[in-house]
Amino acid sequence: MIFLSLLILIVAKALPLLNKNISSIYFTRISAIIFIYAGVLSLNTLYIQSIGSGIGIYSGLFHITQVSQLIEFFLLIIGSFILIAWPILPKKMLNYNYSTDYSLIVLFSTLGSSLLISSSDLVSMYLSIELQSFGLYVLSTLYRDSESSTSAGLKYFLLGGLSSCIILLGSGIIYSYTGLTKFDSLYSLISVSDYNYIIQGLSLGLILIIVGFLFKISAAPLHNWSPDVYDQTPTIVTIWLTVMPKIAIIMLLLELHTQIEFIGGLTNITINTNGYAELLNTLTSISTSTIEPNNIINNISVSILSPLNKIMAENSIYLLKNLLLISSLLSLIIGTVVGLIQTKIKRLLAYSTISHIGFMLLVLAINTEQSIDSLLFYLIQYTITNLNVFLILIGLSYVINHSLAKGGYLENQIKLFKNNPNPIQDIKYLSQLNGIFFSQPLLSVSLSICLFSMAGIPPLIGFFSKQFVLYSAVQNGYYFLSVVAIIASVISASYYLKIIKNLHDDSLINDNIMKEKELDTSNFIQYSQEEKISDKNTINIINIEKEIKNETSETLLSNFHSFLISSLTLSILLFILKPSLILNSTQLLSLSIFNF
Repeated sequence: MIFLSLLILIVAKALPLLNKNISSIYFTRISAIIFIYAGVLSLNTLYIQSIGSGIGIYSGLFHITQVSQLIEFFLLIIGSFILIAWPILPKKMLNYNYSTDYSLIVLFSTLGSSLLISSSDLVSMYLSIELQSFGLYVLSTLYRDSESSTSAGLKYFLLGGLSSCIILLGSGIIYSYTGLTKFDSLYSLISVSDYNYIIQGLSLGLILIIVGFLFKISAAPLHNWSPDVYDQTPTIVTIWLTVMPKIAIIMLLLELHTQIEFIGGLTNITINTNGYAELLNTLTSISTSTIEPNNIINNISVSILSPLNKIMAENSIYLLKNLLLISSLLSLIIGTVVGLIQTKIKRLLAYSTISHIGFMLLVLAINTEQSIDSLLFYLIQYTITNLNVFLILIGLSYVINHSLAKGGYLENQIKLFKNNPNPIQDIKYLSQLNGIFFSQPLLSVSLSICLFSMAGIPPLIGFFSKQFVLYSAVQNGYYFLSVVAIIASVISASYYLKIIKNLHDDSLINDNIMKEKELDTSNFIQYSQEEKISDKNTINIINIEKEIKNETSETLLSNFHSFLISSLTLSILLFILKPSLILNSTQLLSLSIFNF
């Protein structure tokens, strides 16, 4: 559906007759409708009787299951919500036709995300992640005449290409050791392999693949690119980078980690001094054994094992698990501590995202039914909360820019920013939010609710997601990481509360007004000097300042944009009144994934 729609929109853009008669904003609205319709089609496939056990398509490159279809439905609906946030501006304020490009590139990226969720082969996995990534690279440079946007896109492309090379290297190592690319075949080989070097090659390849994916979701210590890219790209692009890739990649990591079970085949083999592996138990002995899996190697006949090979076996079992736990620990610490010193709003939210990734990696490493349930619930609430935060920031930027352009100097404002390809100036600094509650109380209250939820304040949805994660960690004996996660939540609450304080502090309003006036005055003076205007009476700064004072607070928010913000805010605030819908869904999904 998405692919066919993408081809039709490309043809429509290429034909001069249609391209001239169809407004660019229509492409965005059509793309949003395409996402909704494709999501409904994905949901409708659940009525197919054989979908329970999964359906292989395209020669087994993709595997369609109930879980993949439900996650794809969620992904597409979120994508449609993001598209609706594109501003509806007067034509004279749009110097470039970026709305059409944005919607087409978003369709490309979402197609890759949808395919990645259902990938069941190393080839389809790599092609899907590249299709998703290339769309994101182009989105980062959407405003191609902007120096900061170009810099962010180039940095993202270079580092993202490096992570893709790591994923490709891991896939090549796995194929060179096994001659297989299908996930099901690799799972079977891991459980019955007789040769130690095959398992070692699989371990190395899987580690490289997971490292590459951790890089793409900006998990520490592979996170350095994300704050710079998030800050330098337009907010309408940042919202996509923050939400959409995380859903698809985390679901793929969940699939790999759950099925492999920490290279679970190694728990049933021993390694002798000749470097070969022997089956530890027959099917009968396995079914009657009372030895715990984690203690099998310690209970087997140590006399036939050399100390070196025993260490190799034990380390191989827990290698992937420890990799996720280390990344989780570093993400919790770095995302919390470094976020304290940030003065730019999107850089702060980038480190907040890194901290949330730490929570998700923690329950992903535990790999039990309850932890998977916690992971899915945390992923849903993270998506909803971050989506709402960025929608509110976009709405506030509309308000501020409309207020600046609505005075008696609209034409001058257009001339002033004629070399700026972004018609809407983003909110970059925390100081720009100072005292904004008194001009936009509803948006400020909604943003405060979202920030309280991200901090884990009860009874908001963010509190329950963190509670479930911590409960799963404590129940499985991860006490140290649980304490670190609690401390990280407490520390991160401080910079969330700092933003809320600035929103409601009326003592900062006058400072903001003076800074804006000084900025406007200097901009107009610079403009007059560049244009060599000889008649000084054509620019009357005093009259301009009077017009700024008399401006109204009329906004550019569309009705659906406002409705979406209010709906998401209420879902965050009133989750405790009706939690069964999300909780039952995540529990059923976790059972399906863990027992499949």
